[in-house]
Amino acid sequence: MSDLSLGYTLSSEEHEPMALVDQARRAEEVGFDFLSISDHFHPWVGEQGESPFVWSTLGGVAAVTEDVEVGVGVVCPTMRIHPAILAQAAATTADMFDGRFVFGVGTGELLNEHVLGDQWPEHEVRLRMLDEAVEVIRELWTGDQTSFHGEFYDVQNAKLFTLPEENPPICVSAFGDRAAAAAAEFGDGFWSVGPQDVVETWEEAGGEGPRYTQLHACVAEDEDEAARTAHQQWPNSALPGELNAHLPTPTHFEQACEMVSEEDMRESSIMLGDDAQQHIDSIQESVDAGYDHVYVHQIGDDQQAALDFYEEEVLPSF
Repeated sequence: MSDLSLGYTLSSEEHEPMALVDQARRAEEVGFDFLSISDHFHPWVGEQGESPFVWSTLGGVAAVTEDVEVGVGVVCPTMRIHPAILAQAAATTADMFDGRFVFGVGTGELLNEHVLGDQWPEHEVRLRMLDEAVEVIRELWTGDQTSFHGEFYDVQNAKLFTLPEENPPICVSAFGDRAAAAAAEFGDGFWSVGPQDVVETWEEAGGEGPRYTQLHACVAEDEDEAARTAHQQWPNSALPGELNAHLPTPTHFEQACEMVSEEDMRESSIMLGDDAQQHIDSIQESVDAGYDHVYVHQIGDDQQAALDFYEEEVLPSF
């Protein structure tokens, strides 16, 4: 298990920015190897209640941590924010973390990316946009004066003056075979949720680099309490198909989640309660599926319960 890195989620949809900063500090103390923070304009449902600007929060995280790796899991660099601006944001952040930063990117969700009134393209187009956005970012990270005129983006006489000593890896998110193959072409690593077998497609397509996946959990005194909390705070995880990518507002998600019951949460892959072996086995399942970076999202307000639980019951097993 020496190649495994265990991480903790900083859930921007559920916590105010200074709470996320404090969770980052505590997670490093507990012994997690890395942190992943989400980038959202909206929460999935109103009950989650927050959505701070990730780049501001990362500045606070950089100030209170020393060794833990931190990644954005993941940014959509195609619509809401121009890739040239994200190139600057990520370069500054990487400089602040001094080699500890990982830049995760993906094709995004309508929930976050429609807010400027842009048309929401089909997935194939969004993949092409992502590929070109990564090209723009990498050109600007050279530190050279850059002009770029592509199918989707234009950059004129732009030059980044604040750059890290070494550029961070760009890990590309994918949930299907086509996206996984594309991620292998232009990414430095792979990002997913759950022990999905698409990592095999990514590897067969020539993908190299770290492989990240997230597991959902609700650590609580008993399974009933955990199921109630998960159903209240994170019912969106049980929505079928591609709904997560195509619903436009938290209200639409709340309407869709009326189909989701508390029993659905029990039958989902969410780890409920305080059975340490369940967590250990789920992490091992992800490792067996081909992931070397596995991180855990504690659903709900009680982050301390999960941090203490992992410190005492789970991390020692790895």
